[in-house]
Amino acid sequence: MFTGAVVAKVSQLGRSKEDTAITRPSLMKELAARGVRITAQRRLLVGIIQDSHRHLDAATLLQIARRQNPGIDRATVYRTIRLLKKRGLIDELDLMHIDGEKHFYEAKTNRDHSHMACFRCGAIMEYASASLEKLKQEMIKESGFQIREVRLEVGGFCKRCRNRAG
Repeated sequence: MFTGAVVAKVSQLGRSKEDTAITRPSLMKELAARGVRITAQRRLLVGIIQDSHRHLDAATLLQIARRQNPGIDRATVYRTIRLLKKRGLIDELDLMHIDGEKHFYEAKTNRDHSHMACFRCGAIMEYASASLEKLKQEMIKESGFQIREVRLEVGGFCKRCRNRAG
């Protein structure tokens, strides 16, 4: 089993980059704009989340933070995660429970996207598609439902693991 979720951005042939671009607004700017006090430890944790190329669980976030600030504690990590979630700046994901019952965190993005989790190596690929946007609009139109959040997780085997098995 793997020890951390690796993120890969997946695109589809024939689509332009703006159709699939997943961007993450600056968490630090958002916090400052909302008048949140930025301590040195918060700045460190927010920077790690913002710059991470993978989805982090709380334990991994703490481990990375302690490399830069050995005095940071678990409570500070959980308080910062709670603050960012409450302010709607990060998403909490289960990611198919491929590494136990862990929850992973990522900075909110400019568009809804799905996560594809490899059961063998634990790689997590993000996938954005105009089709997902069309499906959301169809759901709204047919049901009258106001969609506030979308979660789509797909489990299986990534290309690298499929090739190794074959």
